[in-house]
Amino acid sequence: MVNRGMKSNSSNNNMVAGKNWTLAVDPNLPRSVCQNCRHSLSITGVDSYPDKFIRSGMHGSSMHGAGSVHGTRMDQSYVVLPKQRNLPPRPNQSGKAMEESFVVLPPPAASVYKSEPTSNNSGFHSTITVLKRACEIATTQTRVEQPLCLECMRVLSDELDKEVEDVNRDIKAYEACLQRLECEPRNVLSEADFSREKLKMEEEERKLEAAIKETEKQCSEVTSELKELEIKSNRFKELEERYWHEFNNFQFQLICHQEKGDEILAKTEVSEAQFELLKKTNVLKEAFPITCVGEFGTINSFRLGRLPKVPITWDEINDAWGQACLLLDTMAQYFMPQFQSRIKILPMGSYPRIMDSSNNNTYKLFGPVNKFWSTQYDKAMTLFLACLKDFAEFANNKDKENNKPQEKCFKLPYKIEIDKVGGYSITQSFNKQENWTKALKYTLNNLKWALYWFDATTTSIED
Repeated sequence: MVNRGMKSNSSNNNMVAGKNWTLAVDPNLPRSVCQNCRHSLSITGVDSYPDKFIRSGMHGSSMHGAGSVHGTRMDQSYVVLPKQRNLPPRPNQSGKAMEESFVVLPPPAASVYKSEPTSNNSGFHSTITVLKRACEIATTQTRVEQPLCLECMRVLSDELDKEVEDVNRDIKAYEACLQRLECEPRNVLSEADFSREKLKMEEEERKLEAAIKETEKQCSEVTSELKELEIKSNRFKELEERYWHEFNNFQFQLICHQEKGDEILAKTEVSEAQFELLKKTNVLKEAFPITCVGEFGTINSFRLGRLPKVPITWDEINDAWGQACLLLDTMAQYFMPQFQSRIKILPMGSYPRIMDSSNNNTYKLFGPVNKFWSTQYDKAMTLFLACLKDFAEFANNKDKENNKPQEKCFKLPYKIEIDKVGGYSITQSFNKQENWTKALKYTLNNLKWALYWFDATTTSIED
């Protein structure tokens, strides 16, 4: 038999116990392990005593009742199997039952166990080789790795017994079912009934085949319709994708237009606010500010007049007269053709001129001129006063037309009489510079009052 091996002692000398003696086991002997639990195995039941080998001349050993190896070779190689329970004995070729079962190896397999009778130890090794080969054959036949220890063999045997019991129960169940079927009565159809049933089944088969063909036809139609629907679905998906692209582009453009519209509205609001401010603002008042600086009247910061201690250049005087002529002409032009005057002002920057329409004579209103003889310059200033007086009279009549009270109708603060303003002559010839400067100052003040009236009148007209 095959048992689990014992652990060796510290001197690694394994001893085999006999009846009255002990023998050291050869360390060169092969050792195997159980293929299930992987424990080492030792071989027992083998006559391995040297003196017995010598006396009997045997070169092998027996295992589980296996036949001994006689002579110098084994005639047959076999492994003794345990007796089977509840199984009838198997007869041999002579017809007699075999008490024990053998796995007989064919001659080619048995030929590997040949050994030469060189010594007692070599015979023992050949026996181990035979045992190893037997384990390989047993593994091939049982499909279970060999060798196994006794415990693993018992477990395997129990499992095989359970499988046998299960198979036996299945066999009994099948036999019971078979007996019940055999006991049931059998209804055998006659030839006529069989023919009718056959015709009925054939007719039903034809109907089913026709139904199958119709179903296949419908399936083909449905498949074609499905393909068309898939094509349409793909087309719709493309259209939907294109629609969403166009929709996104439209949304983007709409947002851009809205932003532009908001920007335009903001600009419009700013422009309207500026326009309201401009409506309340008199351009002429802003463009032609008239003030007084000491003894001088100024327009746009240009002084008009001359004093002995304050020398004023003719360029500044010419600029002042040019601004005054431009302002009076602008106001007169606004009320044309209602306002008619024989005096026509020609603003030409720093070189203004005054024209008398009655004789079509034009006079220069710029210097330098001779202090003692400046007839043309004096005539131009006198005509300017005449034009300013005509505009004041027009303003007074305008207020009267608008039903204003007499005391609130427009009139100049300094009375104009031919060439005098507030009692001072505007001519330069043979006139003191102080008087001339004061007359020019009063002239600018009258022009300023006319500008205020113009601002109030034009604002009310526009409103």
